Amino acid sequence: MSGVSNMKARESALRAKRFEADEKNRKVDDLEQMINEFERMAYDLECEVKAEEERTGVRDAQHFAYSTFARSAEQRRQNLLASVTELQGKLDSAVAERDDAVAELDEADAVRDRDESRNQRPSNLPVN
Repeated sequence: MSGVSNMKARESALRAKRFEADEKNRKVDDLEQMINEFERMAYDLECEVKAEEERTGVRDAQHFAYSTFARSAEQRRQNLLASVTELQGKLDSAVAERDDAVAELDEADAVRDRDESRNQRPSNLPVN
């Protein structure tokens, strides 16, 4: 009976490891999507700044006649790029955590497979 409860405990632990690996993978995906979205928004703002500079003819941000729209769009762009840098650090950590969780899951799967193959003896062989 203890073999059955041991197997159930092992399966429960394996499900928990699988859940953890899935959660960490979702976190990586979410961070990658956020980074991509912020980079796209920063690029769009850069295009808007260039278009505004073309429209006004003033490209020097220090010039008194520089567009306030261009100035604020550039500030938003800089903020987004700073967020991308911060998120990239979080992504690097999340990838390492995910890789560790996947390695633990793979190891647990291998142990389960090994144990299952040991427990499945062919029925036509004599037991010593």
